[in-house]
Amino acid sequence: MHIRIRRETIFRYAEPVKAAIQKLALTPRNYDGQHVLDWRIDVDRDCRLRACEDAFGNVAHSIYVDGPLEALTTVVEGSVETFDTAGVARGAIERFPPELYLRETPLTEADQAICDFALAAARPSDTLSKLHALVGALHEALVVEEGAASGAVAAADVFARRRGAAQDLAHVFIAGARSLDIPARYVSGYALRPDAGAAIHAWAEAHVAGLGWVGFDSTRGASPDESYVRVAVALDHLGAAPVRAAHSGGGEETTEVKVSVARAQGQFQSQS
Repeated sequence: MHIRIRRETIFRYAEPVKAAIQKLALTPRNYDGQHVLDWRIDVDRDCRLRACEDAFGNVAHSIYVDGPLEALTTVVEGSVETFDTAGVARGAIERFPPELYLRETPLTEADQAICDFALAAARPSDTLSKLHALVGALHEALVVEEGAASGAVAAADVFARRRGAAQDLAHVFIAGARSLDIPARYVSGYALRPDAGAAIHAWAEAHVAGLGWVGFDSTRGASPDESYVRVAVALDHLGAAPVRAAHSGGGEETTEVKVSVARAQGQFQSQS
């Protein structure tokens, strides 16, 4: 499937800032499930733009802008050809052994309620079946809140209230999988589905011996297909956040994000 993505991020400042710094994890990489056809980043100010790879092998860009400035707009856009691999992420860059992804973070710590739920849901004997049972059970138990989450929420809090955005449900799945001693990690990206709410999306991957990393989306209760574009992975949302920003002076900031994801047959848009 040929998918075209455009994301515009606008930061506005209450007062002109002296300088602004942003870290972007917005550029997808090739793997067996996708091939990046073209991609570019535009900033509406003179800036220093530096590309690198982060610790997890994600493509990252750092933006340094000198002020004074009242607003800063970044646009990323490009085309990706995607393929259905039944959720298996073969051919991706791997910097660490799977065991690293057993490490808990404040956002993915499993409390007793999550541990009990995961143990009850994952009754099949083999790892892959356990994971499919877990994602299916979470899909049934949790209510999906449409749109991107306004902030990072701990998995235990999300599970307690039984609802959350895609990134929140990904944290709960990761916490549940790790409680079963299965390495799991967070994935940020996009989903081309008219019923998915925001085109910005998040899901999880878990490691299955002999198969590799496999994606699981609790908002659907299934694995990703060719309608997904995979961008960045990390231990949790904070490690794979699309944009991390800081500024000097200027007081409070507000953020507006406009995203469009399109294919030949039509286009779905979201705005937050």
